[in-house]
Amino acid sequence: MEKGRFFSGLFIMAGLVVLGLMIPRAVDKYRSYDRTVNVKGLCEKEVMADKVIWPIVYKVMSNDIQSIYDQTDRNNEVIRSFLEEGGLTEGEISVSVPQISDKFANEYGSNDRAFRYIATNVVTVYTADVEKVLALMSKQSDLLKKGIVTGGNSWENPVEFKYEGLNDIKPEMIEEATRNAREAAQKFAKDSDSRLGKIRTANQGTFTIENRDSNTPYIKKVRVVTSVTYYLKN
Repeated sequence: MEKGRFFSGLFIMAGLVVLGLMIPRAVDKYRSYDRTVNVKGLCEKEVMADKVIWPIVYKVMSNDIQSIYDQTDRNNEVIRSFLEEGGLTEGEISVSVPQISDKFANEYGSNDRAFRYIATNVVTVYTADVEKVLALMSKQSDLLKKGIVTGGNSWENPVEFKYEGLNDIKPEMIEEATRNAREAAQKFAKDSDSRLGKIRTANQGTFTIENRDSNTPYIKKVRVVTSVTYYLKN
């Protein structure tokens, strides 16, 4: 009986010794989980717009309403021919209904203008062939030579260049941004005499698409920032 108690006490003592040896290691390991570094990785890419909406706005003026419609029909055909000769298809061109203003019907307007009727019309191009549109834009003087003065309020009828191929470049951009984040984390770990551990958390971030500058809105800058938190090891 005494011998059994002796061995039981011995085993308990040995267990306490082993536990005492393991506790510091467990504490150190637990504390290591608190050592992290949060880094951000950036990736930017310039791409060409792959869609364009080009409103061609013009006005015609007359004192005769029939003349307004005749001029509008004639101008629409001239503009359509100009666009199709430049390589665009009929399906890429749409013509709006003219908006006609009658100065005599406007109680707030002045009646001393030269023409009673002013019609505003828009011929809109919607296409993925951005290069052809850019070429046609540079030749708008051809329309002026045919008596069509184009132009309008840029805030009402702006030319829009869009980029819709984001899904095609997303994977490679995320990969590059993540690689840049890891390089930053490795540099931090080296400078702090540590080693880089596993990823604790990762956030892909949001893609943004902006004009590269105001002069070339058809060139887009795509940007993404990833945020990654790594564990650090001794």
